[in-house]
Amino acid sequence: MADLLGTRASVRVVDDPARDGIEVVVAAFERLSADAVTALREVALELGKPIVLVTDRIEEGGLAVAVECRVAAILPRSAATDSRVADSVRRAASGTPSPPSTLLDRLTAHAERLHRETLTPGEPPGSALSSREIDVLRLMADGLDTQEIATELSYSERTVKNIIYAVTDRLRLRNRSHAVAYAIREGVI
Repeated sequence: MADLLGTRASVRVVDDPARDGIEVVVAAFERLSADAVTALREVALELGKPIVLVTDRIEEGGLAVAVECRVAAILPRSAATDSRVADSVRRAASGTPSPPSTLLDRLTAHAERLHRETLTPGEPPGSALSSREIDVLRLMADGLDTQEIATELSYSERTVKNIIYAVTDRLRLRNRSHAVAYAIREGVI
């Protein structure tokens, strides 16, 4: 990135350990991994400057991190030409960066999905679970396996597996034990 930006007269690359004179940080990662997120957070905390992020892949969770870390622009690595990166740096330095509409669209969709998938405050405990799901969770808590639950409720084993999968997926639970623990904490079983 330093070589790429060093060719632009309108951008001065600062490689100073004291970090004096830095107005914008350019961060380039192949993908926004856990290490990359840690690095972004450290830079944001230490410098408090806008960041231009160059990356090939950014997941939905990475969008929230990008906003949290004051990322002013996100460019795909394949589109990171000297002029595009320099333009993004200049916009970020001017204090009026405008994130691309695709980023805003993705962030808005992510926020809406999170809102839909979480309980609205004030809802009664367990309202995210149907009576069928509660019955299956109660029998799981009693130590019954899939076949025994199916026999007890007169369901097929496939139906029981689908119910368990639906609960764990919708509520972002890791496994059956986590689902039972959730139901106990919510007071539904």
